[in-house]
Amino acid sequence: MENSKKGFPVSSVYAGQYQENTKAGGDAPGETGNQEQKEQDRQVEDYGQLTLDDGEIRVHLLNIIGEIEGHECLPSNSKTTKYEHVIPQLAALEDSRSIQGLLVLINTVGGDVESGLAIAEMIASLSKPTVSLVLGGSHSIGVPLAVSTDYSLIVPTGTMMIHPVRMNGLIIGVAQTFDYFQKIQDRICGFITSHSRISDERLMKLMLETGELTKDVGSVLVGKQAVEEGLIDGIGGIHEAFAKLRELIREEGSHRKEQSGR
Repeated sequence: MENSKKGFPVSSVYAGQYQENTKAGGDAPGETGNQEQKEQDRQVEDYGQLTLDDGEIRVHLLNIIGEIEGHECLPSNSKTTKYEHVIPQLAALEDSRSIQGLLVLINTVGGDVESGLAIAEMIASLSKPTVSLVLGGSHSIGVPLAVSTDYSLIVPTGTMMIHPVRMNGLIIGVAQTFDYFQKIQDRICGFITSHSRISDERLMKLMLETGELTKDVGSVLVGKQAVEEGLIDGIGGIHEAFAKLRELIREEGSHRKEQSGR
């Protein structure tokens, strides 16, 4: 693939604030380069967000790792993805004239349902080409995140866990609480089936499977199984993810040229 040989000069991105790496007047080239590299390293270390630019195609890289954090802060020793950081990034990406696509790398145990769905809906509503790659796992609310892109990939050893909505430590005491849980589950299932090839019936069967997880209800799909079930589009790694995103970006560019020529 081209970018494996060329390499990517990098512009740092965080919380929707796109900072172009331009040279400051009067600075020596070596000094400017060092400043850019330090800023790049800081952004990678602090936030794990990058904009990759090989001179032809410019894409944003979004990491969704650990637990999706909602309205309550998780312990400081937990790896989290904060939706209040991700949502502005996605809004700025949509508004950017220079960034052409989004690559989402996912390794999450799940987390807050409302926040996870909010991120998934934002990704699905982007007008620019998007590709997701499941690395490690995309469990629980990570499933809608994985299928929210235009094309989804999973590594051969990647896993996806599907289970019903539940809240730890609470007892469903009234019918209204059960109905509320059911509505949440319907929202999740509706999103998954509308953004993948799996049917409602098959998704519910996997979700309510009782013989696979020893301490829970649900199913775990590994790599190829997720593709065979219609949740994920294909098997692949970072090479295939970049190749597919490039393909979608070029198709989008050709389509726009055709539209402008009419």
